[in-house]
Formats: sequence, structure tokens, C-alpha cells
Amino acid sequence: MGDSETVRPATSPEMRGSAPALPKEALEIAAGYAFAGPALDLGALLWDGLCLPDAQVRIPLPMLNRHGLVAGATGTGKTKTLQLIAEQLSVQGVPVFLADVKGDLSGISAPGTGDARVRGRAADVHQQWTATGFPAEFFALGGVGHGIPVRATVTSFGPVLLSKVLGLNQTQEQSLGLIFHYADTKGLELFDLKDLRAVVAFLTSEEGRAELKAIGGLSTATAGVILRSLTAFEAQGMADFFGEPEFEPGDFLRSADDGRGIVSVLELPAVQDRPQLFSTFLMWLLADLFHDLPEVGDVDKPKLVFFFDEAHLLFDGASKAFLDSITQTVRLIRSKGVGVFFVTQTPKDVPSDVLAQLGNRVQHSLRAFTPEDQKALKATVKTFPNSAYDLEELLTGLGTGEAVVTVLSEKGAPTPVAATRLRAPESLMGPVDAAALDRAVRESPLYGRYAQAVDRESAYEKLTAAQEQPRPDQPQAPARRGGAPKEEPTLVEQVVGSGMFKSLARSVGTQLGREITRSLFGTARRRR
Repeated sequence: MGDSETVRPATSPEMRGSAPALPKEALEIAAGYAFAGPALDLGALLWDGLCLPDAQVRIPLPMLNRHGLVAGATGTGKTKTLQLIAEQLSVQGVPVFLADVKGDLSGISAPGTGDARVRGRAADVHQQWTATGFPAEFFALGGVGHGIPVRATVTSFGPVLLSKVLGLNQTQEQSLGLIFHYADTKGLELFDLKDLRAVVAFLTSEEGRAELKAIGGLSTATAGVILRSLTAFEAQGMADFFGEPEFEPGDFLRSADDGRGIVSVLELPAVQDRPQLFSTFLMWLLADLFHDLPEVGDVDKPKLVFFFDEAHLLFDGASKAFLDSITQTVRLIRSKGVGVFFVTQTPKDVPSDVLAQLGNRVQHSLRAFTPEDQKALKATVKTFPNSAYDLEELLTGLGTGEAVVTVLSEKGAPTPVAATRLRAPESLMGPVDAAALDRAVRESPLYGRYAQAVDRESAYEKLTAAQEQPRPDQPQAPARRGGAPKEEPTLVEQVVGSGMFKSLARSVGTQLGREITRSLFGTARRRR
């Protein structure tokens, strides 16, 4: 089925010359998508119930870093739309990042199957379909599931994002920021969760309270709440996601030997039950890219297009400060050459300040079975430019693989709203088998760099080592005769008994004392 001749539709003079015969409204819409420069082909225009293959709907390649939204009810084809766009970006030499929540995007690495449904869709939209696999790398958060492990150090993740994961309130978030500030200035590296837990345990100890008072604005009670949250978080098996080697998001900006952009697929099925964790990790990846990439302004094509699936999870319960940081990141990362597409069910899942930054829209069908559905439908219609369509009726009547589209033209102006029958992806529409996935992971040049976790000396080890030094002012306890053996001291007790750490922790200005520069979300700027 890879032979394009087997799926190329028959043509006739009527079909080849049909564009002038289009209705006036359809001609006006089609003219809005007649771009001169490179563009991605989405599909063919739908008008009055008919598919008009000579009226192609497209997105200019330079506009892909103006961000976008792919929305629609479950089962309407959002995942296939991501796949279609990712394939064409790869062909244009643009790397792509895909968050694969359901586990069915790994098929982008394998040629598709040209069955009757695919051939029919290709004929409808005049697509010369060829079964094609695309260069892909597979990743997994903390190595949980199939994929190269993606980890972050606690210090680079920062207090704001970590507060979101831990479910802390605004006061506790601010307090966690003070704890990070303390660790930064005292030279206590926070690589993994046990490092942060050790620092908080010290600050809540008898000796550490003096340090706590010096920070200002951080109560013992709040520090205790944070410590309990960290302990519970670790008990849920979250420790694997934090540590070293830390993933460098710049590794997503790579191309294959043949010039096609590599599609990086972050496999998330294994952490579907931890939605705040993976959505916040995705935001960390974006924030880290923002920190590291140079300003490039307007570009002929993006450096990377980042698809943020299940986007509503990022915004649920988010503080105003958190939302402001997201808005700022999305607005400014465009100048770094990165495009971001949020993927969710309805536009109302995305805050208006963020939605205003999304210049390209692909809206699949919406349900309208309940009063809440009707309200969401009306709200969605209001987010589109004026249209020749009855959008309320259209959005509830679209079939699978059909969508309402509006994008930014080459001049940056919105194109007319276009109902579109989308093209079929040329790669496999479904997951590859587990053996092929594991083989692809192990053959990756990145596997050796990130597969094995390491545990360098950091805050936990320094605190533990400090308690092993004898205190000169501490009298030696007489040997016990008989009785039960003495229990091992807890970490907090060890720290309380450590005079050496007290001087170490106050060594601001020594080679250990230094402040880490933090920016959006409180994430650390690393010197690589």
C-alpha cells in the first residue's frame, strides 16, 4: 500500500478545473489559504456538506511558532491531527515534541496501513498518500514505562512548579521558595527529593530553628506541612522523577541524518494516574527551553514545535502567579523559535490570557448533550473570528477527522474560518509493539547518557556527614550496662547534635555559599 499510484484519485477536466466553479463564499475562504511560501497541508475545505479538494487548507510554516490549540471531544480525532502535523513538520526539518498520554503515538515511527478508509480519505482530499515512518525517539518520565528516562533535579525544577505537584497553597508555595533560597545560599545542592527533605528536616529541628528565624516569614508549622507533603509524595513512588542525570531539553532539537526533524515522543501511559505530575513536568521542559535558547525573533521555520496534551490539567487549581508565569513563558518563547500547541477538549480549558497567544486553531467536534455542554459550545463559538458558517450547528455536526480551522496567514492576520476534512497520517495510526519500542529506545544515542541514575554528593549527604563529626563540647556518654540497645538517632536528631553543620550552614561567602539565579517558575538557570 506504499505505492502512491494505488491511492491517487482519478482526475478529470471537471475536477482539475473545479476551483472557479466553487461557491463565492468557498472561493473567499480558499483564497485566505493560498500561501506563497512553505506550508503544512491540513486537508480540503468543506462547504454545504461537500468536500472541495481543490480548496486546500494549510498553515504557513513560519507561523508555527505563533502557537496553537487543538481541541475537541474525546474520539473526534485530535490525536491523529497531532500526528498529521508532526509528520509534515518532520519532513520540513523541524523537530517535534509530542506528549503521548494514551500511548498510541509511537506509531509515528512506522509506516501506516493503506486500508480502504485511508484510501477513501486520501481520495476525498486529493492527497497522494504514501506509507511512511518518521524518525522518532521515545522518552518516559523517570524511566517509568518504555522510554529514555527524563529526570529533573529538584533545584532546577524550582519551588513554584514543585508546589503545584505537591498541592501546596499560596502561603506554603512562598515558604517553599524561602527554603530553596536558603539551600541555594548555603551551598546545599537539591538534586533529589531526599535532599530537599533533609534540608526541611534540619530547619524544623531544634538547632535549625535559629536558621529558620534568619530566613524570615517561614513558620515552623508551615515548614512541617511541607516536610509531611514531601514524605507523602515520596511514599507514592514519585522519587524516580527527580535526580540525575538531568535531561537537557535541548536534546529535543535534533534532526536525523536525512534532514528530517526528529519526533520526540514522551510516553505517559504509566503515569496517567498522576496527571499533575506529568503536566507540570511538561511545563518544566518548556521553562528550561526558554532559559537555554537564544533569541532568534521571526524565523523561516520553528526550531521546535511542542504539543502539550491534556492541557487542562496544567491549569486546574493553578494560582494567579502560576498562570501569569505560564502566560509569560508562552508569550516570550515564540522569540526563541519554539511553537507550543495546547491540546484539550474545549477552549475554555485554557485561560483567556493564554488562549489569546494561540494564533492557530484546529477545533474538532463538540458534544452538546447537557446544559454545560451547550454553554461550552457557545463559549467556543465566541472565540472564533466572524464566519460564513453557522458554527454552533457545524461544531456539533463534524465527523471524525473533520475540524474547523483558522490560522495566521503569512502576514500574521487570521485566515477565514474553514471547515476542513483532514488528511490521513502516513505513519501507523496506533502504537508499535512493545519489543520494537524497547529496541528503538536502546538503540538511541541518548540512552547511554540518561538510562542509569546517579546519586552525587548533595544536601542529604552533607547533612548526614556533618552529624558523624564529634562535637568538642559534647560530653561522652558513659557506657551502658545492660538494658535495651539504644535506637539509632533520626536524621533530625543527627542534625541537632551536629555543631559542625551549624558552622557549615552559616558559611555564606565561602566556596559553598552561592546563590542560584532563578527566573520564571523559580526554575534555576544552569551553567552547562
